[in-house]
This record gives sequence, C-alpha cells and structure tokens, in this order.
Amino acid sequence: MVNKPVNPQDKRESVWDYPRPPKLESFTGNIRILHEDVLLVDTNRAIKFMETSHPPNYYLPLTAFKLGLLKENRHKTFCEFKGIANYFDLLLHGRRIINFGWVYHTPNSSYQMIEGHIAVYASKADRCFVNGECVDAQEGDFYGGWITSNILGPFKGAPGTMSW
Repeated sequence: MVNKPVNPQDKRESVWDYPRPPKLESFTGNIRILHEDVLLVDTNRAIKFMETSHPPNYYLPLTAFKLGLLKENRHKTFCEFKGIANYFDLLLHGRRIINFGWVYHTPNSSYQMIEGHIAVYASKADRCFVNGECVDAQEGDFYGGWITSNILGPFKGAPGTMSW
C-alpha cells in the first residue's frame, strides 16, 4: 500500500484532509453497536474524532451503554494530544472482551469534549453502524477507526504503514 491521498470528487471525505492535531466535532447522526445479537448502544449523542490518515472514530457517552456491560481494567496508553487513556472490557454472556474501548477521564484541555465518553474498536464488536451503515474496522486496531463508504484512504494502521 502506498501513502498516496485520494482526492474525493464528490461529498466523500479523504482522511488526508483531516487535521493534525486531531479535531473533534459533535456528530448529528446515529451510532449503534451490536455484539452477539445484543444491542450494546444506540445513540444520537456521539462525538466524531478525526486525525490525518485515519478513519474517524466515535466517542459515545458511557451512560448510553447498558448498565453492567463495561468494566474498567488496568490497561492504559498515552496520546500526545488527548492524554492518558483508560480501557474498558466488555462483559457479555459470561465472556470478557479485553480492551473493548477506551476513555480519557481527564483529557487535555483541547479535548475536554470527550470526557465521560468511550471510543470502541469496531473490530471487537460483531457490528457497528454509522447512520445505519455497517462499518469496516480500520486495520491494525492501533487507532480504532470506523470505515464507511464515504471515507477515503489509504489508511494508516495496516502492516507497513506505521512510518507514514
């Protein structure tokens, strides 16, 4: 895969037009996540996160998830923009999906909008939807992007792309 931006000729978004540092914006559409035929979340209160070369991901209110499905674990990572991320496991049908999503309990000042919100890896759920469209998961799971038909790459994250 080559690091060559695609210039959209229509209303699609090129991830190469996304900014760095990343941008947050309120998302006016619907986000749904299903796993093992259980509706985990269905919300119209998401925050879209966009960063150069990555498909967007969505921060969803923790309160939108069914009670008892998410359990915080000890895993943490650091983002130069947002700060320290804490991770949650999904508990469903007696099973645990480790590091299902992440939160910034005290995000850096420019990203306070995501406080109290969780981003989920699309690859760890059976189906994730943006406005009714089932998404593809960004390869590699480092960034957790959600790919819809209106998002153009190429996308960072697959093997061989980390140096882009």
